[in-house]
Amino acid sequence: MAKHTPLHDDHVALGARMVDFGGWRMPVQYKDGIVHEHKAVRTGAGVFDVSHMGEIVFRGTGAVQAVQRLVTNAASRLVDGAACYTVMCLPSGGIVDDCIVYRRAAGDLLVIVNASNIEKDFAWMREHAGALCDVTDESDETALLAVQGPGAVEIVSRLAGRPLAGEIPSFHHRRLQVAGVACLAARTGYTGEDGFELACAASDARRLWAALLEAGVTPCGLGARDTLRLEARLCLYGNDIDESTTPYEAGLGWVVKPDAGDFVGKEALARQKAEGLKRRLIGFVVKGRGIARHDYALLDGAGAPVGKVTSGTTSPTLNTPVGMGYVPSALAEPGAALQVDCRGKVFPIETVKGPFYKRSSQ
Repeated sequence: MAKHTPLHDDHVALGARMVDFGGWRMPVQYKDGIVHEHKAVRTGAGVFDVSHMGEIVFRGTGAVQAVQRLVTNAASRLVDGAACYTVMCLPSGGIVDDCIVYRRAAGDLLVIVNASNIEKDFAWMREHAGALCDVTDESDETALLAVQGPGAVEIVSRLAGRPLAGEIPSFHHRRLQVAGVACLAARTGYTGEDGFELACAASDARRLWAALLEAGVTPCGLGARDTLRLEARLCLYGNDIDESTTPYEAGLGWVVKPDAGDFVGKEALARQKAEGLKRRLIGFVVKGRGIARHDYALLDGAGAPVGKVTSGTTSPTLNTPVGMGYVPSALAEPGAALQVDCRGKVFPIETVKGPFYKRSSQ
């Protein structure tokens, strides 16, 4: 049976279309639709209930060492109040999950993981770092709301009663009250826009949600979250990255810091980097009316299959079909002749570097 977030009844009352996702019953969209929600985030502010995400806490004198043993980025260099995006890897270099590490204190680190991976990740963390500190799963006691968009920081600041833009830089966090609710407010997100992710006690989630809606924030579902993250070219675990892909292949080499510590997968990643990549994840625009969907075949110029689409949609901001997928490294550079097979209809695609959408303030 699918689990419910503390806001399940609120979503139903708002007319949300609910779907099963990663073992949870979640809103995919509300009455006005995905495009409306997408544009609300790009132009104003939207809020996502992401309470299905997992919160794993590392406590004790060995907490920093434990987290660094698990992740590829330099978690050991974080200062109190800072955060970093990273991945956990298998000994083979494949990605166990992608996550964000928040250092609250030297002996108190929070790691937020993907909803469908909570049990797997918790077991992996306990197995490989549990001897170094206490590792606890606090997912059920924690709610998480993501307030995103160009108006998000101002709205959260107003509800907090203090200006937060200068106080909390990108990838930093503070404990504070938002609409009277005790929160960990983190300047992070998954939409390509500015904003905050607000972690609070599950019992306080409905009060915080109501205050955000009353402040004019648009409720948004998983559909808009997916189109927003794809425009920003942010990877989705289970589609663009998984245990069969490495961070180097996925274009996430920037989160691999070999000198940060002796993390799991370090040797395999060093070997892959030295030997060279056989395939790479590309971003592309479809030239024509074809919409690239997950698992559609990517073809070379002669029509031979060379890879598969991992994510694809029509970009509401750009009004054009975009996608991502893995191809041989020799075909990964812009200008390579590539096509996508959309249910028997073949369309040329143009490889692009960087995100499809980048906010002007970046």
